[in-house]
Amino acid sequence: MGAHALFMPHGLGHMLGFDAHDMEALGEIYIGYSENIKRSDQFGLEYLRFALSFKPGHVVTVEPGCYFIPELIDKWKAISHNSDYINFDKVEEYRTFGGLRNEENFLITETGCELLGKLKPKSITEVAAEWAKGLV
Repeated sequence: MGAHALFMPHGLGHMLGFDAHDMEALGEIYIGYSENIKRSDQFGLEYLRFALSFKPGHVVTVEPGCYFIPELIDKWKAISHNSDYINFDKVEEYRTFGGLRNEENFLITETGCELLGKLKPKSITEVAAEWAKGLV
């Protein structure tokens, strides 16, 4: 139903290289889509930048995020958009949080993928340890 888009109004990731941001003016449809695979017009899915099957040699970023955007919260709440799925009273508790995103880059290989760079901390313990070292 698109309720996720209140918190993640962008795609999960995209190819690295020309299509990352350089292709926006030309049209990402030339890189991430084909005659058979079309871009969605649903908010939260329309910003996906890549929908083709991965092939060895592709380099992609995976960047899940969670954002609390006051203007978007107000807009959706005013029209009860997805109110069957979103507890707007609970969302208000996080209104000023802002957001966060984890971004890691991968090379697609013949047998899977290879992380490019260092794995980001994800657990509370890992993040706290990095924070103590001044790394996050």
